Amino acid sequence: MQRSFLDYLKVTLKGMAMGAADVVPGVSGGTIAFISGIYEELISTISGIKPSLLTTWKEDGFSAMWKEMNGNFILALFCGILISIFSLMRVANYLLDTHPVLIWSFFFGLVLASIWFVAKQIPRWNYKIIIALILGAAVAYYIVSLPPLAANSSSLFLFFAGAIAVCAMILPGISGAFILVLLGAYKSITEAAHDFDIKTIAIVGVGAVFGLLTFSRILKWLFVHYSNITLAVLTGFIAGSLNKIWPWKETLETAIYGDKEVVLKEASVMPQNFNGDPQTMWAILLMIAGFLFIIGLELVANRKTDPADAAN
Repeated sequence: MQRSFLDYLKVTLKGMAMGAADVVPGVSGGTIAFISGIYEELISTISGIKPSLLTTWKEDGFSAMWKEMNGNFILALFCGILISIFSLMRVANYLLDTHPVLIWSFFFGLVLASIWFVAKQIPRWNYKIIIALILGAAVAYYIVSLPPLAANSSSLFLFFAGAIAVCAMILPGISGAFILVLLGAYKSITEAAHDFDIKTIAIVGVGAVFGLLTFSRILKWLFVHYSNITLAVLTGFIAGSLNKIWPWKETLETAIYGDKEVVLKEASVMPQNFNGDPQTMWAILLMIAGFLFIIGLELVANRKTDPADAAN
């Protein structure tokens, strides 16, 4: 399928949305990729990066290799992700610090709609699908309930932290940033991004590339051979993560990372038990707004897809 410049600009904007989600401990960029209609292309493209591309380059030239690896898509998407990481990170953190209930309410509505969006991709439901969904939810709920490890800044650790976190980043429902908090690497990596510490960024980046190339192949194989089961597990992952982004939380334990306070342990409470202004009405309205935002994205994606399919 031929894409225009406007199409690639839209891919960049989706990448920015993924990057903005990934810097928030609790929201997954993989969820944004799924609901924006680029998830399977992302997984297929990443898994298609292999040594044989060098042979294509040698025999047919760089242009042929670039086309085979879907290079324009990769460039547009990752430019968007990097723009978010280095620009929107401060905005997202500021909003979470100043208006946490309202921002988490919007995310909650967004993720709640994502459960419906992913689940409806499953054409037939049976007991295996339901079991897979429950297991996925249980695993995600367990992960977001784990206590964080002690901070570690060794090069080998940061390499594997990048590899593990990037796997979470492309899994709908599990936040890569939250995985970094759990691993004790969030401080080192966010400080490196803030200070432009090229060495640390490079180590984490190489680890992330390793994780992406390995895990994307596993995901692609699962989609090819066990599509419905995989979708059910991903639906469960998203559902199990809802506890992490519930707007009303009681903070039990925090840690200071540089000039940033990061919550290590918290408990979900009902609005009437919230220690502060619950802003219940505005929170509910923003949940509805987040839910409708996903519906709107789906309508736009469907309207865009139909003419393209007809052209093909």
